[in-house]
Amino acid sequence: MKIVVLNGSPKGLKSITMQSVQFIKKKFPQHELEIINISQKANKIKKDPEALKNILEKIKASDAVLWATPVYYFLVPSQYKTFIELILQEDDNINAFRDKYTAVLTTSVHLLDHIAHNYLNAICDDLSMKFLGAFSADMHDFLYDKERQRLLLFVQSFFNGIEKELPTTKKHEPIDYQAIKYRPSKLDRRIDIGKHKCVILNDAEENQSNLANMANEMAANLRGDVEVINLYDIDIKTGCQGCYHCAYDNTCRFEKEDEFVEFFHTKIEPADILLFCGTIKDRYLSSRWKLFIDRTFFKQHVPYLRGKQLGFLISGPLKKNPNLRQAIEAYSDLMGANLVDIITDENESSEEIDALLTSLAQRLIDFAEKDYYQPRYFYSIGGMKIMRDLFWGKYRFLCQADHKFYKNNGIYDFPQKNYQDRLLNNVVIPLTRIPSIRKKLYNSVQEEMIKPYAKVLNKIT
Repeated sequence: MKIVVLNGSPKGLKSITMQSVQFIKKKFPQHELEIINISQKANKIKKDPEALKNILEKIKASDAVLWATPVYYFLVPSQYKTFIELILQEDDNINAFRDKYTAVLTTSVHLLDHIAHNYLNAICDDLSMKFLGAFSADMHDFLYDKERQRLLLFVQSFFNGIEKELPTTKKHEPIDYQAIKYRPSKLDRRIDIGKHKCVILNDAEENQSNLANMANEMAANLRGDVEVINLYDIDIKTGCQGCYHCAYDNTCRFEKEDEFVEFFHTKIEPADILLFCGTIKDRYLSSRWKLFIDRTFFKQHVPYLRGKQLGFLISGPLKKNPNLRQAIEAYSDLMGANLVDIITDENESSEEIDALLTSLAQRLIDFAEKDYYQPRYFYSIGGMKIMRDLFWGKYRFLCQADHKFYKNNGIYDFPQKNYQDRLLNNVVIPLTRIPSIRKKLYNSVQEEMIKPYAKVLNKIT
């Protein structure tokens, strides 16, 4: 069989993901796997119709497609996202993928990698492909025989499904969506933001689009230091290359080559209130937004939005994209921001959107004034623990900037440091082996659990 491998790594063949693909090629020499370096050549593919045409011809001539990519910020790299947007623009492009068997192979540290898998699965459904599953490998799995064998079993299942023409499940319905034309009311209801600085960042490509109108109306709601910036006005020459040049001291290798790092330091970092305004393209925000998010990786795994109030303005069918909502919530939580609300143009009238924007503006300012931040969710608590273990152990030599931050901010909160709990467990666990004591303990557990809380409540007047 002939399998086209769409490589999502900006590093081309010098990627961990591609080592797994090379392994597959060696183990299944009877099949032809042709690797196309999509992300590495994304700019050429976008600008050169002939380059895209050649890729589509290879896909048409293939028996199946393997989407193979690293996970960047729990999605595909921005360069890969650009390619996906490109192929979804024309029916002829889509037809090249139609009815092709497909599977997904990713490498990551398992930080919310399910979001990337859900996204790629949905894209395959939108392309009318036959999805035979996904394989999420840890970055170091390939080094272990047991994990290589697991990969071989997955790949063998993939090949068997193609050969036997097995039916497949479609998980995602096409999104049929038509937004209202949002016309802001231009009412005089400006809210003073006081000493705070607000930046409204958007990717609007048309001046009178819903997104542009929402961003401008939000700015009109606020009086003070408010700046509206379009992502397309920032000189960003390339997406993140995954080179880890920044891992030592947060210095991006492209810092002198484009405006991104300076923009981040002078606009994003000083802001107290941020509005991220994005248009949904396919099943996510635009590749321009993904480019912005990926390039912030020069901050490595530091929650770089700590201390900021954050709102999202979305143009597009967010209600039909629960995976995107989860991605937004996860990103906000992991970056330490206080996500106040997400406003979309999925409303019945412009007046309704106006009211929601005014409400969001008021809450952003109120929370900034009171320095309020909601408790962290699983995204950041679980994510920090994954990162904590990596930076304490195998990645400490590489990610020295992360290690320094985690150490200085008390994030190395390993359970074994709690000597009081360790002592309690060493004493109590042996006692629970005595039936009478075990019965007494578990019969009283509910009362004992709330005793400390009752003591606090009793002190409150």
